[in-house]
Amino acid sequence: MEIRELTCIQCPLGCPLTVTVDGDRVTVEGNTCPRGAAYGEKEVTHPTRTVTSTVVVEGGESARASVKTAQDIPKEKIFDVMSEIRKTKIKAPVTIGDVIIKNAAGTGVDIIATKSVDIGG
Repeated sequence: MEIRELTCIQCPLGCPLTVTVDGDRVTVEGNTCPRGAAYGEKEVTHPTRTVTSTVVVEGGESARASVKTAQDIPKEKIFDVMSEIRKTKIKAPVTIGDVIIKNAAGTGVDIIATKSVDIGG
């Protein structure tokens, strides 16, 4: 049996969670809402994260554009996704919501722009 103490990050309350894993059975205590229970179980069985970063923009009014994963990715894929992001260069113009990398690191999740960058002058 494994017991993990977590702080829920699903809302501003930050409930202290106690998650117990006993074989295939996961129990969560300390949550004040269903989101906390779901978060606690997911965090110990299959943790995911949103990745945010920047990519190089060529010919833009700004040298970089902020990007993020369109959805959470498995935590163990963060370094693979970041490796792809670091290698990526795009040409201006860029619009918020543009897909910058499709299926980043084989996760099935796209990297999208979170900043618009016009052509530089």
